[in-house]
Amino acid sequence: MKDSDHGELTPDLLLHAYTSGIFPMSEHRDDPEIFWVEPRRRGVFPLDGFHISRSLARALRRDDYRIAINRDFAGTLDGCAAREETWISARIADLYMQLHDSGFAHSFEVWSPENRLIGGVYGVALGGAFFGESMFSRRRDASKIALAWLVAHLNRSGFQLFDTQFLTPHLATLGAQEISRAAYRAQLAEALTQPASFTAQPLPVSGHEVVQLNTQMS
Repeated sequence: MKDSDHGELTPDLLLHAYTSGIFPMSEHRDDPEIFWVEPRRRGVFPLDGFHISRSLARALRRDDYRIAINRDFAGTLDGCAAREETWISARIADLYMQLHDSGFAHSFEVWSPENRLIGGVYGVALGGAFFGESMFSRRRDASKIALAWLVAHLNRSGFQLFDTQFLTPHLATLGAQEISRAAYRAQLAEALTQPASFTAQPLPVSGHEVVQLNTQMS
């Protein structure tokens, strides 16, 4: 269903769509149209079930990176869209920039010691639900590192639902699962009633702590 069927898409309408279990996409980078998606089977990360392999644990413990929240939202958005095929059109990017400016969209970023943005995730936080939109990696394991830290951070911050929209083979290796639309709606309704803040809690102090936190929760 195209958004043109229901008038102009605004940030407020986009937030309402999230509370209803739907999210926007475009066919390609230059597509001016946006359509709504509600998968029959929904991808989610159980916040007590993130899987850290031995190789990822080693990468996390090396601490040859830094984590930041909202340091460069626009750069993270650009990193996610910088691929041959992308659903993040200019119009969608503008909407998420507006949601970021109003405090609803956030970036969770991985930085190199040379101060380069090498990976990250962006998404929308509402109540105790975090809707992960996209991620990117410019260095091996950077997106996995971002996800491991993000899951630990969501747990510490009072979130109950980490929505990944779809289940990919990559996400499945990290513990993501598929649930039915009905199960997702029930989890979403409960999560939206919970008080949580994406930015209030401090980050873990090290990758070693992230490994410990995820191991304790799984």
